[in-house]
Amino acid sequence: MAPVHGVKTITTNVGWSVLSKTATFGLKFVTVPILARLLSPDEFGVVAIALTVVQFLTMIGGAGLTAALIMQQDTDEDTVHSVFWANLAIACLMSFFLYAGAEPLGTLMGAPESGPLLQVMALLIPLQLSGDVAYTLLAKRMNFSKDAMWSTISESVAAIAAVVMAYHGFGVWALVTQLFCAALIRLVGLYSASRYLPRPVLRPRKLTPLLGFSSGVMGSEIANFVTFQSPMIVIARLLGLADAGAYSVANRFASIPNQVVLTAVMGVLFPAFSLMGDDRKRRSNALMLSTQVTTVLLAPAMFGLWAVAQPAMTAIFGQGWAHAWPVLGLLALSKGIITPCSTFIPYLKGTGHGRVLFWSAVIRAIVTTAAIAFAAWYGNLVDAMIALCVVNAVTLIGYSWVVFRVEDIPLLSGLVTSSRSMINAMVMAVCVRAAMGHFQARLDNPYLELVAGAALGGLVYGVLLLLTERTLLRKLLQLVKTRSAVAV
Repeated sequence: MAPVHGVKTITTNVGWSVLSKTATFGLKFVTVPILARLLSPDEFGVVAIALTVVQFLTMIGGAGLTAALIMQQDTDEDTVHSVFWANLAIACLMSFFLYAGAEPLGTLMGAPESGPLLQVMALLIPLQLSGDVAYTLLAKRMNFSKDAMWSTISESVAAIAAVVMAYHGFGVWALVTQLFCAALIRLVGLYSASRYLPRPVLRPRKLTPLLGFSSGVMGSEIANFVTFQSPMIVIARLLGLADAGAYSVANRFASIPNQVVLTAVMGVLFPAFSLMGDDRKRRSNALMLSTQVTTVLLAPAMFGLWAVAQPAMTAIFGQGWAHAWPVLGLLALSKGIITPCSTFIPYLKGTGHGRVLFWSAVIRAIVTTAAIAFAAWYGNLVDAMIALCVVNAVTLIGYSWVVFRVEDIPLLSGLVTSSRSMINAMVMAVCVRAAMGHFQARLDNPYLELVAGAALGGLVYGVLLLLTERTLLRKLLQLVKTRSAVAV
């Protein structure tokens, strides 16, 4: 019988994951601007295109088997080993076909220069998928502290290596080295932490019970991947590598808050929801609390970045990237709009609603790709980012309707509860944006403008939070007191 994990276990693991992502965020906050100053937009663009292909094939190679392994309550060793070898076999096959078709694929995607990179980066597929089973074992044990430690080490070492290589003129290969270095160190760490040792056992009949759930998860993951990566392909094809590079740099920076909070929370919530079984009350409480907390943390960061995008782009990336500040601001805005949906995907996955998850993800992928392509075809990069904001606003309503209907939560009350902090963040951002004109006239320095904007934004958001989220704050305070009492 699977162990029952309560709020304490979940929050502890979320804390470890957030701590890991925060450390990585601090390093990326320094290294991404350095790399942007050392490398050109074209170099960022060509690596981003190649990485998109590799990530897509890695997702297909996993085939959702490890997700199904997490959902399975009682797992024997033969099943675990069979999933490992099935994943590895698919990964090697994907790697071979990518290597063979790298040049025509790069041309098809509008980046012929990416052919040699794709051939080298094809090796990332088996390197990344080899660690999936080890990570799954840690997730089933809700032991995320060790994964957090190794993720921090791998990302830190890889980022430093990339900066050193870029400084010495290695160009795009600095970014490629960063990817390989991070994947290899994390792979070693996962095996060390999980103490998993693959054995030569492959029993296809053990995989059969996993295929039903894994196929739905795989389909939804592919659709989600298209949603997040299609803008890069569309922009490269319709607007060129320079715009693709500007989008890549802005997206890397705008995604850092999500990587700190959202990635950590989603990684813990999926196994947590799967272990709650049919306990609807616990699921509903966990869903609403996790949604509120992630929105409280993410929304002000994203909307605040939109408010100070102009001085931020100049101060962080240099005058050569100053023209791309509207892209950074609109990307941050699009991510801010979608923050209340941050827990919906792990909820649908963890509660076994694979079909609902699949069709929701497919519809979102189609609408997102079509909207950005239409805007890029008839306009420019800024128009494409505006289209992304509109699509995400519609997605917020759609995903909320789907999830609240599954959990039997009234749509209006659910939206009000989950989006209240996002509305606070919007009000804060508008106030800061309105004040930026006075800051620019008086300060005339992007660094001072950033400091002034952040201070004003923090003050306004803090006041709004105290006025509208007192119930949530009391609940979190009580949770902290309970944890402290248990520790004592």
